[in-house]
Amino acid sequence: MQDSHISTHDAAADDRNDHIKIYVDGRIVPRAEAVVSVYDSGFMLGDGIWEGLRLYEGHIAFFDDHLDRLFEASLYTEIEIGMDRAALKQAVWDTLAANGMTTDVHIRLMVTRGRKTKPFQHPHLSMFGSTIVIIAEHSKPDESVVTRGIRLSTVPHHRGLPLTQDAKLNSHSKLNCIIALNHAVRAGADEALMLDPFGFVNTTNACNFFIVKKGSVWTSTGDYCMNGITRQKVIDLCRDLEIPVFERNYSLVDTYGADEAFLTGTFGAQTPVFEIDGRVIGDGVAGPVFARLRAAYKALIKADAA
Repeated sequence: MQDSHISTHDAAADDRNDHIKIYVDGRIVPRAEAVVSVYDSGFMLGDGIWEGLRLYEGHIAFFDDHLDRLFEASLYTEIEIGMDRAALKQAVWDTLAANGMTTDVHIRLMVTRGRKTKPFQHPHLSMFGSTIVIIAEHSKPDESVVTRGIRLSTVPHHRGLPLTQDAKLNSHSKLNCIIALNHAVRAGADEALMLDPFGFVNTTNACNFFIVKKGSVWTSTGDYCMNGITRQKVIDLCRDLEIPVFERNYSLVDTYGADEAFLTGTFGAQTPVFEIDGRVIGDGVAGPVFARLRAAYKALIKADAA
């Protein structure tokens, strides 16, 4: 169906990103000077938390929702951010101002447990406070993905139980998802469709997953996937638009027979899925429910900025 791999994070190349300034622990420095220690917990152990943000027309969409999730992760992981919400917000805005950015920007806000005294995992070895990095890039999603669609391949790597690592935690430790993605790419797909520990359809390696069956929208229970901000906004929009929506267990049998399928995420918002495991979903084009929700989400972004 497609000649090359695509991604929910595809964006046009922008030379301005070669010269961006990056926030590193209170200093905004040129990209080439934006470095952290090899003893940093994030580099050494993946011991960190992060949020992805989008700047639309001078407004960061759902900023407070993202910070709620970040501070909840901080509480769970016992990573002391070292800044309150107001200061963290200001650091993001200062980074955008230093780059003269006003719209079509993706922001990666990262907090690690900080630099360690020795290269071991014990948190007590992180004695210098957190490391905070903010990367803001000119990045506009490639709209052609709506007509090209995404191909998924179901992989044997699943999203685990909270007893191992809670999938709701937006941590730097993404190796499980990266291995899943590699498996899918080798199978000729664009992203990996991951099941939960009981074999029910869950999420992809990078995005939340939805299907549409007979006008109803289905997504997973949410027990084993990232508690996506965009995911919740789409669920809320379905209710506002009186589109039946269900957070439920469902299998690949239900999925292969879906009329539509799509992904949600901060960067791409909503992205249609045309093929799963070599099977064309619905008519192999973006469907009417997807189009309705995508339009409603764009309106929601504008309303959030008002």
